[in-house]
Amino acid sequence: MSSSAPTLTVRVACKAVEATDICSFELVAAEDSAPLPAFSAGSHVDVHLPGGLTRQYSLCNDPHETHRYLIAVLRDPASRGGSQAMHAEVQEGQLLQISAPKNHFGLAHDARRSLLLAGGIGVTPILCMAERLAMVGADFAMHYSSRTRARTAFVERIAASPFAPQVHFHFDDGDAAQKLDLAGLLKDPQAGAHLYVCGPKGYMDAVLTTARASGWPESQLHYEFFAAEVAKSETDASFEVQLASSGRVITVTKDQTVTQALSAAGVEVQTACEQGVCGTCLTRVLSGVPDHKDVYLTPEEQAANDQFTPCCSRAKTARLVLDL
Repeated sequence: MSSSAPTLTVRVACKAVEATDICSFELVAAEDSAPLPAFSAGSHVDVHLPGGLTRQYSLCNDPHETHRYLIAVLRDPASRGGSQAMHAEVQEGQLLQISAPKNHFGLAHDARRSLLLAGGIGVTPILCMAERLAMVGADFAMHYSSRTRARTAFVERIAASPFAPQVHFHFDDGDAAQKLDLAGLLKDPQAGAHLYVCGPKGYMDAVLTTARASGWPESQLHYEFFAAEVAKSETDASFEVQLASSGRVITVTKDQTVTQALSAAGVEVQTACEQGVCGTCLTRVLSGVPDHKDVYLTPEEQAANDQFTPCCSRAKTARLVLDL
């Protein structure tokens, strides 16, 4: 389903190999020297790819830079097409359409200390955060986990940074002494300490589960998923959605998503990831109980049952009344 949001035209000024299966892309305004919209640490852009795909990529350059955006993309063998298109089809000099920067993963400016955890390509927003925190003299530590050093992006950039002593690397193929001890790292959460995590879903689930079990308040946990596998269930059944504006009722079959059913009925909801990751399609629920399958909303937000992601979530009740 296409997005109707305005887009920016950018040119790929540089495409570079950062690590095994990871390329960075420097994006500049199509009109040379034109400034790009400002962004803050943790921001991402939607990139519209050849073939009609839209994917979200975090910005990993200095937010003070107005002349460029830098993203990095992992070639994922299980890709649904996005990372393969970026690696194989997008070349230097090519024009792309992107959204203006969005930030659902911003820094808490009142934090007394920040703990930054990056897994693999999840380093992209985390690195931007580290550079921002270092610039303002904030107290933080960064832990960067990856499979091997050869698959670790931006090692040289981190080594040359003024905050290099605050960064700890952990490699799956390294000796036991350097591996990440989550239980030890996250025990005894301090008042005013904030945790930020980004990376593969398994890594993030481990971090967040350990943090919650150790007593970290939800308000001090910040995370952003790149992708998620939408959970299918044998108990998924058809249900109805009602549009509050008109009273119109639309049936969602067992094998349809809500956005698919709405689109077939001529009702367009803006989407991007279609995996419950980005929050683009977030819709208010006025009545009924959603069956949340997203990773965008916090557990507290899901429990409120007043909004849901129709790209993947379903209904526990026979009907949902939507603010559409």
